[in-house]
Amino acid sequence: MNLTGGIVLYAVLWFLTLFVVMPFGQRSQQDAGEIVPGTHAGAPADLPVKRKVILTTLISSVLWSIIAGIILGGFITRADIEGLDQIFR
Repeated sequence: MNLTGGIVLYAVLWFLTLFVVMPFGQRSQQDAGEIVPGTHAGAPADLPVKRKVILTTLISSVLWSIIAGIILGGFITRADIEGLDQIFR
């Protein structure tokens, strides 16, 4: 894996993790009891963006380290991936 591949892998993992982390602990305006006129009752009441970004960064860094270690350690190679089509036929 080269530098560009590592950056792309981290960016993809970061955004996937963000979309997974975003709904956890979320309260709707209806749950909070403060529905802003013109918005849906299920809209978020308050979004702790800073906490979500920090949590996303920590989780994606751990995932990236594990995946990069597997790739750079040679545990899974391109030949292994190319051979998968023979297994699933």
